[in-house]
Amino acid sequence: MIRFDAFGKRYGRQRAVSRVDLAVTRGEVVALLGPNGSGKSTCLKAAAGLVRPTDGRVEIGEPLRSAALPEARRGVSFLPQKVAFPEALTGREVVEFYRRLRGAARGRTEAALGLAALEGAADRPVGTYSGGMVQRLGLAVVALADAPILLLDEPTSSLDRAGLAAAHALADRGRSEGRAVLFSTHQLADVERLADRVAVLVDGALVGNLDRAELAERLARRGVLRLRVARAPAALPSELERLAPGAELHGDEIVVIGPAAVRAAALEAVRASGAELRGLSSEEGRLDLLYDELVGAAGRSGTEVRA
Repeated sequence: MIRFDAFGKRYGRQRAVSRVDLAVTRGEVVALLGPNGSGKSTCLKAAAGLVRPTDGRVEIGEPLRSAALPEARRGVSFLPQKVAFPEALTGREVVEFYRRLRGAARGRTEAALGLAALEGAADRPVGTYSGGMVQRLGLAVVALADAPILLLDEPTSSLDRAGLAAAHALADRGRSEGRAVLFSTHQLADVERLADRVAVLVDGALVGNLDRAELAERLARRGVLRLRVARAPAALPSELERLAPGAELHGDEIVVIGPAAVRAAALEAVRASGAELRGLSSEEGRLDLLYDELVGAAGRSGTEVRA
């Protein structure tokens, strides 16, 4: 449904994206993560047909066609990073205008306003809306069409709880209805809540492309067990090294990094050794730390890292 094939984009001498290979299939929600200026918006605009590739191809739809073709773009509903609407119009008038433009059924206006939690403000001028309400109005417009492709650039920025629920509902509905959903975000909670796959961009290069199973496995390997012990026998460090390579003993604290099975084996070894266990804490691997690791490794190696 969406395919970036060695996609690259330059603006004059400035390279925004370099050789991105990425596909989003029907019923899949893919998150684009990356620092500011990493190329996320450029990729989304290319999929919307608003940016022409300098290198490679960007194709959308079924069958796949160039995203620049008008017939391909008709299958796209795109939420840009910054949305703006005529301030003199009411929210309802804005949504109704776009409903007619997209040829959606009459009842879709009210349904879209309801999804965006704007029913109570629908008849107020847009000029009276807060930034978050304008963002929710953008979500309502995107929700109007039964487009098979949803492209959402920072859809949860500036949103309150009602707006977050609306953005999440839109992505969930897209998945359940078999659409291809590609969104960018800086909010790791959105990734954990929504994404079937995570693509990480750094300096215009794709440095990570992990599905849920791969992400869970990577996070599990980064789980941390901390034990506080007393009277640890001299043989305990070597036994821990055998069971959990890389385990560290700092005074009375033992730190074990690894999947749950390794952490459980280390804990059992401490108990079996006769050491006195005085404290214990355990946490699963954190997405923010994995993200920082990928971004940092890419920066050190010239963005040649692959997750």
